Amino acid sequence: MNKELFFLRSSEQNIVKSMYKYAYKDESDFNKLTDFYGLSTKDLGLYALVDNKIAGAIWSRELDEYDVPLLSVAIVNEFKGEGVGAFMMEQFLQEAASRYEKLFIDISHKPKALSFYKKFGFVQENGSLLLSKMLEKKEVIRPSDGYDPTKWMD
Repeated sequence: MNKELFFLRSSEQNIVKSMYKYAYKDESDFNKLTDFYGLSTKDLGLYALVDNKIAGAIWSRELDEYDVPLLSVAIVNEFKGEGVGAFMMEQFLQEAASRYEKLFIDISHKPKALSFYKKFGFVQENGSLLLSKMLEKKEVIRPSDGYDPTKWMD
């Protein structure tokens, strides 16, 4: 299984839009989390390819209702349990720490994912399904297996 990571660019909004259904049960926040993605320097995201198929995406956006960016994680069903989420999360947290101090994720649509996020240091806020993580700034190390921030998907 060959896994690669790529930055999500504003020209790849269609990836964010198509991955939304794997991250959320309903479309109530669809526009707010996908429209004009990447046109703000506050947007950050990666997507994973496994054997040249899009396997998942992870992205963050700063929304008016939160004072820190909200994280979205999407894994295509056929790649669940294959380590794609951890693969993306490890790199995303390094990238995010270079921009943000803290992240939130609302897991009310996927409460079974709580243990996954706790593994990466997310903390439950007063028993709610809104998790947060303080980010520590450090040098970003990018893998040499095809992950290149200047690389565009052709």
